[in-house]
Amino acid sequence: MVDSFHLSKYSLFGGLLMEQIDEILPLMKHETYAAGQNIITEGEPNDQIRFIISGRAEVFKNGLVLAECQMGDTVGEMEVLDMLPSAATVRAISTVEIASLSNTTLHGIYKRDIKAFALIMMNLARDLARRLHRADELATGSKGETLQRSEYFIS
Repeated sequence: MVDSFHLSKYSLFGGLLMEQIDEILPLMKHETYAAGQNIITEGEPNDQIRFIISGRAEVFKNGLVLAECQMGDTVGEMEVLDMLPSAATVRAISTVEIASLSNTTLHGIYKRDIKAFALIMMNLARDLARRLHRADELATGSKGETLQRSEYFIS
């Protein structure tokens, strides 16, 4: 079982006070997935950000493994924001313990503590921006080098 101190180490909760995390923790759903079981399935609805508390999972799309996740990682954030079907499948490699926040729970946090909600949303935006940067680097082979303006725009 996860506690507030453990949860404070996840980037989504960065900047939150321990008291704020203590109020969020009871709102979270807890699940366990066996090895080989889908946590999220590509093309299906998902309204939860899932925090991997223990175990390992792989993220894949069209049969191609995109990433491996473990304790400290989160999955499902994109669908919570864009409300589209899941972009990829997340499958447990070993037994995986998950804690999750649904859209409904996030709305409840918004109503209870707008400052905590704002920090969570800013942290979520930062996490997704980091993933976008990594995807750009992989797609362009540029490992963080600065591209010239002419490389960004077609004349």
